[in-house]
Amino acid sequence: MNSIVGILLAAGSGKRFGGDKLMQTLPNGEPIAVMACRHLLAGTDEVLAVVRPGCGLLAERLQAEGAIVEVCEHADRGMGSSLAYGIKASPKASGWLIALADMPWIEPASICSVADALRSGAVIAAPSFHGRRGHPVGFSGQLRDELAALNGDVGARTVIQSHLDRLHIVECDDRGILRDVDYPDDLTLSKKIS
Repeated sequence: MNSIVGILLAAGSGKRFGGDKLMQTLPNGEPIAVMACRHLLAGTDEVLAVVRPGCGLLAERLQAEGAIVEVCEHADRGMGSSLAYGIKASPKASGWLIALADMPWIEPASICSVADALRSGAVIAAPSFHGRRGHPVGFSGQLRDELAALNGDVGARTVIQSHLDRLHIVECDDRGILRDVDYPDDLTLSKKIS
């Protein structure tokens, strides 16, 4: 079975934002993480959201969208730890799309294109907008052990660097693949990508 699982990393503390940002609402009234989850669901077979302890409302909203929610007790160790937790929690997947819950503007079509690249045999796939690589990044099951061994706050960057020759770039006309929410001002849709 060629099952692509979307791992929604929603376990950050939002320090730069000044607190929990994932339940902040976008101009359309939807919480940031809910919109990111909804878009990820459009291009994957299922979504596993990794949250930190004490995020009951966030977990409820993500479950209501259709995500499987897992609480990572060691989320404070960093993104790499949360990502590894998500990989270990989805052992039957043939591949994963790693998405960040603070990136709500990625178009579902971009997510589908990255997932399709994995289904077509890519080992790593990532979208690109005007020459800049963005998110989500897809990984085939061949990299399961490397992803499951991640720790700390590095994320999957080291895995990508180790396999740059196997990285498939998916060109897309979607600046949302580059936009995240780090600060309150980032919530406005008019933010420019430079």
